[in-house]
Amino acid sequence: MTSAKIEVLITGPLLPSFMAAVEQEFTVHKLWLAPDRGAYLREHGAAIRGIATSAIVGADAALMQALPRLEIIANFGVGYDAVDLAAARQRGVIVTNTPGVLTDCVADTALALLLAVTRRICEADRFLRAGKWLQGRFPLATKVGGKNCCIAGLGNVGQAIASRAQAFGMKIGYYDPFPKPDLGYRRYDNLEALAKDADFLMLALPGGKETHRVIDAGILAALGRKGILVNVSRGSVLDQAALVKALAAGEIAGAGLDVFEDEPRVPAELLQMENVVLTPHLASGTHETREAMGQLTFANLQAHFRGQPVLTRVV
Repeated sequence: MTSAKIEVLITGPLLPSFMAAVEQEFTVHKLWLAPDRGAYLREHGAAIRGIATSAIVGADAALMQALPRLEIIANFGVGYDAVDLAAARQRGVIVTNTPGVLTDCVADTALALLLAVTRRICEADRFLRAGKWLQGRFPLATKVGGKNCCIAGLGNVGQAIASRAQAFGMKIGYYDPFPKPDLGYRRYDNLEALAKDADFLMLALPGGKETHRVIDAGILAALGRKGILVNVSRGSVLDQAALVKALAAGEIAGAGLDVFEDEPRVPAELLQMENVVLTPHLASGTHETREAMGQLTFANLQAHFRGQPVLTRVV
């Protein structure tokens, strides 16, 4: 069988250039277009050998079960918490992701959110557009230089955030289960200690059961009234209800959020808060990064079905 005849399932619409490349080399099944997902899988599932999915949609055990010849799940995204890794391991299915290529843009977004909150950029924009500058000057904001930028999760993205924060004159601390002494940053033993010292608490944690709501009411209380939280990782790592309460009560100073617990739904309370900057999960959303993600996802599929090692294997 040639690679052109290998059948691949795509769970939802992905980057057009990626879709074009996959459709040129493989027989493609577009699951999101099927009127009846179950019936479609019963009809075509026995022939499908690969999945291309997003970090949001993922692939659960039931989907894998419907594909008896499944060999690989190529994840368009660095996060793979939406993929049932235990089921994949049990079936001997390879899982890949797209690390590295997202790092710079996600870190850029983290700093953009931090600056937007501390310097009150979005508030100032609304102030000017409403004609309020004619009535008086905009209130003062907060300087970032000299402050403690404390990062939860010092993987690729966390390290990129740290280097950018240093360039703005911030002092770096971090919590990560894997010490990184060569970087020279102060390491904290737990998240509460990290939050207590933080002026800015930056979340760059992986998603999944181990990090589910690890940033809870206690961590937010430790961050304190002058503290600002930024999340560019996963909505699941943060207790969103606790965050809303902390912001409403003035227990923390503000937040910049690119990810949420139940996307694309965002709590109405957050939408009304002037000290919160919200973006719709766009941290990796640049033309350059998405193209690189698509190329890496396709390269993993291509390598596997040509009998070569995949480039970025998770399991």
